[in-house]
Amino acid sequence: MSTTTKEHNERIASMKFFSVYPHYVTKIEKKGRSINELHQVIEWLTGFNSDKLQQLIEGKVTFETFFNQATIHENAHLIKGVICGYRIEDLDNELTKKVRYLDKLVDELAKGKKMEKILRSKS
Repeated sequence: MSTTTKEHNERIASMKFFSVYPHYVTKIEKKGRSINELHQVIEWLTGFNSDKLQQLIEGKVTFETFFNQATIHENAHLIKGVICGYRIEDLDNELTKKVRYLDKLVDELAKGKKMEKILRSKS
């Protein structure tokens, strides 16, 4: 197991989703991807449609609240690899793991991966 410190996990939990979201948008748009594609990826992972996502952004929720309200996709465990220096599948804190799932999906979108691959479709 890859351990993150208690402080690291608390910092992740208290980060505000609305403050990170614009960075996701900038990252994917710089690479020619659309906000609709970003929302598709977020909805796949969390179950949040665009309206719910907008409510959460306007509510300035923390990542902890964001993921407590999410219904994580049953194939999310297929998201593997290293992001922000951590191997996702080895993270021992569930919330930190979910945040890194989202980071990894946004990263894959920005890198031009096909949507079927990003959404772990069984094709």
